[in-house]
Amino acid sequence: MSNTQELFKPVQIGPLTIKNRIVMSALTRSRSVPKDVPNALNVEYYRQRAAGGAGLIVTEGVLISQQGTEWPNAPGIWNKEQIQAWKKVVDAVHAEGSVIFAQLWHTGRVSHPDMPAQKESGQPVYAPSAIAAEGGKFRTLPGSPGYVTPTEVTDPNSLVELFRRAAENAKEAGFDGVEAHGASGYLIHEFLDSTSNKRTDQWGGSKENRARFGLEVLKALSDVFGADRVAIKLAPTGGYNDMGMPLEETLETFNYFISEANKLNLAYITLVRWSPLLDPAGRGTKHDVIASYGHLITAPTKVMAKLWLHS
Repeated sequence: MSNTQELFKPVQIGPLTIKNRIVMSALTRSRSVPKDVPNALNVEYYRQRAAGGAGLIVTEGVLISQQGTEWPNAPGIWNKEQIQAWKKVVDAVHAEGSVIFAQLWHTGRVSHPDMPAQKESGQPVYAPSAIAAEGGKFRTLPGSPGYVTPTEVTDPNSLVELFRRAAENAKEAGFDGVEAHGASGYLIHEFLDSTSNKRTDQWGGSKENRARFGLEVLKALSDVFGADRVAIKLAPTGGYNDMGMPLEETLETFNYFISEANKLNLAYITLVRWSPLLDPAGRGTKHDVIASYGHLITAPTKVMAKLWLHS
């Protein structure tokens, strides 16, 4: 009973008081029609979750630009219409006494040139290196095509700036904070993983260089919101979207990245456990993320680490 009572006690995350310890993680809904703009259904969906008891809500993945999109009808935050629509969502959640973070999302190499928003952007599918992921299909496109070989981005700083602008837009929309999507084989994860990042410049090679992109994104988001309103989601075990390094390299890479991210005094760090549902082909590197990295997460992020890692 005492554990149940703890669940309903308020918790402080940086400057934010969360009314309880119930957290709703990001869930892709694909309801933002037309043109990736949240609508009344999105407003009611998030309001219901706040009214139902979630003290902290992390939105579904919010696309930071037309370039780098994967899911049809996923919400974006790159234009004024989207910002105004998100304001209605945020206001509805706040009216129920809950806090809401926007999960900022760029899919990197697992976008497809024929996805509607990606096609409208007129830009190629960018990634750290010109290496295609294997095994997936775009089932919402005619013929269910597989992954394409992406274009190696010349200057990754240009993608860091997309995250910065998305954070500025999220702040304008009234979000309490932002969570960078650094998991599931998307852009930040692709820079971290040596199987998808074969660069020989300052953005690839050593663990320090492969970590650079994600850390620069976190610093850019912190410039906008303050570090205590910024978070990141990581999936060290890989698997999903053809990710995964040998165990020793995985441990070295994520020990370094999490240690450096922890120094930024973020709001929280989310670690995703390995799951056969996310890795049916056994592509990932199964290991205990709590035992491997939990001790690296210290105050002020430690509170959320305990809440989520041990749930």
